[in-house]
Amino acid sequence: MSFKGKEVFDYLTEQTLQNDWEKLSVSQLMGHVAGLLKGTPYVGHTLELSPDKEICAINFEGLDCVTFFEDVLDFSRMILLGGRSPEAMLKQIEFTRYRGGKMTDYTSRLHYTTDWIYDNVKKGVVTSLTESLPGAEIFTQKVGFMTEHPEAYLQLKAHPELIPIIRKYENKINDRRSYYLPMDRVADAEHLLRTGDIIGVSTTEPGIDIAHTGIIYKDAHGVAHFMDASSGADSMKVTLEGPLHTSILWSHRNTGIVVARPLEPIKA
Repeated sequence: MSFKGKEVFDYLTEQTLQNDWEKLSVSQLMGHVAGLLKGTPYVGHTLELSPDKEICAINFEGLDCVTFFEDVLDFSRMILLGGRSPEAMLKQIEFTRYRGGKMTDYTSRLHYTTDWIYDNVKKGVVTSLTESLPGAEIFTQKVGFMTEHPEAYLQLKAHPELIPIIRKYENKINDRRSYYLPMDRVADAEHLLRTGDIIGVSTTEPGIDIAHTGIIYKDAHGVAHFMDASSGADSMKVTLEGPLHTSILWSHRNTGIVVARPLEPIKA
């Protein structure tokens, strides 16, 4: 396990308890936590700590688009379940980041966003909202980038014996029926979204399902903003942009969105 950024974690915890945010819903709490993380630097590859073993890592000092929504979601889940420690936070991260909620090796990590959603639906962490949105269509994009480009991944480069295992999971993802909301229908669906909804931006990039992720933040006027850890050269930090349908137009390869809505965590 690796935990970096305890000062940030302690600040989030202090603000949450001082403001009685632990009495809110998971979605509302996520909105407050995300707001406190605004401006956090974008830092990539914070999970790639070893070529030889998988390490369940948290880094509040630098976030990428996935670790941003993970940390916001899992900090909120931890608080609502009564946790207040880095150990409790790591427990939530392990539960959502890894297949079946258990870290074994690199292949147990949910590397593709649609697989993350599928597994976390099964675990009762989120519900998939995409297929219920008006105008949603079957998502035909196939994954395969990891096994086609193993040299881009520290552990696959060091351990090619893991590649067939990753390919097995890619095949399972490609065999599933999933949905996305095309770009030209996002604006009309924004009123159905709420703060805390997890957004994946779908793409035509070969071998990739989701190009970028973030969460929804609705302002006092009901505008659905897109909050993300941006890697854009002019930002490189957690930003708030909006409305959603204009915030996701940065590439001609972007085709639309998938949406997962966090569910209230249930104490065992």
